[in-house]
Amino acid sequence: MENITNKELIEYFKTFITEQRLNKMEKILSLRTRYLTVVLENIYQPHNASAVLRSCDGFGIQDVHIIENSNSYRVNPGVSLGTSQWLSMHNYKKEKENSIIAIKALKKKGYRIIATTPHREDQNLEDFNLPKGKIALFFGTEMQGLSDTVLENADEFMRIPMYGFVESFNISVSCALSLHDLSHRLRQSKIDWSLSPEEKEGVLLEWMRKSVNNADSLEQEFYRSQA
Repeated sequence: MENITNKELIEYFKTFITEQRLNKMEKILSLRTRYLTVVLENIYQPHNASAVLRSCDGFGIQDVHIIENSNSYRVNPGVSLGTSQWLSMHNYKKEKENSIIAIKALKKKGYRIIATTPHREDQNLEDFNLPKGKIALFFGTEMQGLSDTVLENADEFMRIPMYGFVESFNISVSCALSLHDLSHRLRQSKIDWSLSPEEKEGVLLEWMRKSVNNADSLEQEFYRSQA
């Protein structure tokens, strides 16, 4: 079992997936990125939480990081429409203070910690420096915004320019606006934003497992046949 590779499992699962389905997976996979990731801190409104997942999937963002300190993250199935199964979800909820754990984990992977907030002017969205390095966009609650922990450990701050009486957009709108601008510019740039071959294999295998009925049983059967 230990010698079975992702490639071998992918070839095995291909026999249970239509060619049309597989082609769609591979096309979408070629457009996925981990250069940009989204981090949600203490989001509790299911509608907004679910809308963020749809935006991430729609703009080709593969990873979403969920920090649960005092609020539990809940998804509204009617809004997300199953998009979470195509995303790599990373949850931080085991400790009392999970924000710093997420920040350290992301920094270890080479991400810049970007606090999205209308209260500190550093860079406007359209002026944000993409080539500087990988980006982890942090979004906070609608009422309280990001925690002091995130603000104190952020590498940079980014804001969306506004021209009305309201102080900020809600989180789902802010996320969608940010991802639309950044992902478009990213794909037009010379930055190597695609997943590596190994990452593509890993994600494709996970997608296949979620697309095939009784995937766990079939996989165990494959392992036994190779023993």
